[in-house]
Amino acid sequence: MSETVLGILASGRGSNMQAIVQNIHSGQLHAKIGVVISDHATAKVLENASAAGIPTICIERQNFATKQEFEAAIAAKLIFYKVDLVVLAGFMRILGGHFIRSFAGRIMNIHPSLLPSFPGLHAHEQAIAYGAKVSGCTIHFVDEGVDTGPIIMQEAVKVLPDDTADTLANRIIKVEHALYSEAIGLYCAGQLTALGRNVKISKE
Repeated sequence: MSETVLGILASGRGSNMQAIVQNIHSGQLHAKIGVVISDHATAKVLENASAAGIPTICIERQNFATKQEFEAAIAAKLIFYKVDLVVLAGFMRILGGHFIRSFAGRIMNIHPSLLPSFPGLHAHEQAIAYGAKVSGCTIHFVDEGVDTGPIIMQEAVKVLPDDTADTLANRIIKVEHALYSEAIGLYCAGQLTALGRNVKISKE
């Protein structure tokens, strides 16, 4: 069976991308990263991916007249590299409906809260401001809403009384690094089935 090809979209440092690379190299994750695409030329993720021998591409929004043209350029590269699963790893843009429909059921995202609580930006600040005792991370398939897609996996992390957004983020990201690769691995093994909002995980 051929390896599942991942296409990673990221806007920043790409720590989740690095964790995926490490888990592939260690044999924990059986997949291949076909390409890493960023919308920022100076994003650290491009440097890190290139150092790992992964093809990298920068596609900046400012170079396109419309959002749809920008996303079409990204889609064209994903198709060129024969990507099976699009992995959002800190990609700080809301994807449009046409792009999502083009890769329906094949876009995965990670969010640093237990959705549906605290969607969108600044999830850690939201959790602390609300007085939540538990937060965590969620891996979900992407639909046309903001952090509303079918949930694949979640893991809880306690919010401590003296937490700041940074200290909470530092604990949650360690969980993210393990859980994201686990969810991707389940996809690669054909063990995920989305039935409406419910994602079923079958045994091997």
